[in-house]
Order: sequence, then C-alpha cells, then structure tokens
Amino acid sequence: MPKPAKRVAAVFERFASTATRFTGSVLAFAVALAVILIWAVTGPLFHFSNTWQLVINTGTTIVTFLMVFVIQQTQNREGLAVQLKLNELVAALEGASNRLVSVEDLTSEDLQVLNRHYQALAQRARESADTRESHSIDEAERRHQRKARARRNLAAEAL
Repeated sequence: MPKPAKRVAAVFERFASTATRFTGSVLAFAVALAVILIWAVTGPLFHFSNTWQLVINTGTTIVTFLMVFVIQQTQNREGLAVQLKLNELVAALEGASNRLVSVEDLTSEDLQVLNRHYQALAQRARESADTRESHSIDEAERRHQRKARARRNLAAEAL
C-alpha cells in the first residue's frame, strides 16, 4: 500500500475506533435521544410538515449509512485480533491441532468437514463419563481407535 494510502487508512482506523467507542456510550445515546426529543417537540412549530419529517429521516439515514462502514471496520479489526490470539493459543498448546490455525481462511466446505469431525468428537465425549479425555482431535482419534481395538479384543476373547 502506498504511503499516503497507509496514512489515510491509519487515520480512518483511529476515527473508526473512537467513533465506535463513542457511539456505544451513554453520552451518545443521550445525545441521540435529545435530538429525537427536540425533533418531536418542534413538530407543532413546523406543523408536522413533510420537510420536518424529511429532516429526521435524512439525518438518521445518513448517520446509519456511515456508521455501517465505521462499525464494520472496527469489527473486522477486532475480529482479526481475536483470531490471532486464538491462533497463538492453538499454536502454543501441545497436542492441539495446528489445522485450526487460521481456520477462518478455509472454504465453507472445509469448515463443514471440520465441524462434522468436532461433532463426532463431541458425541464421543458425551458417551464417555471421563472428563479428563483430551480435547485434541488427533489425540481423541487415537484414543478412540485404541478403545475400539480393546473392545474388539475383549469381544474376540469372550467367544
């Protein structure tokens, strides 16, 4: 990204963070409520005209339109920060599946495959009373295979 574009992006990022924090505050709510009350009280003064109605409709539409972009930018940034923190935890934990690092970049189909795998893991966990079982997919799969072999061996010995 060229240097001027980086500066503009940095300024917008700071503005978006500040605006998002402010608009989520009690003060912002109070200001918005005051604007609505002032508008409502001035209705009789302007005989509830179309222009009077247009003022609030136009104002709220413009603010809403702009806030969509501001909030989305902040949400994208914070979402990425959370993903990076989760990636660090997955990468740092021994036994955790590194397949989950940057899992948010996978296709929907790949995510569905992983989801089915975790659903099967969750089902095995529900069937097992031992809460000390590993939460790692790889370790859980190995443990499940060992248990299945042991059950087959016991069944073969019983015959």
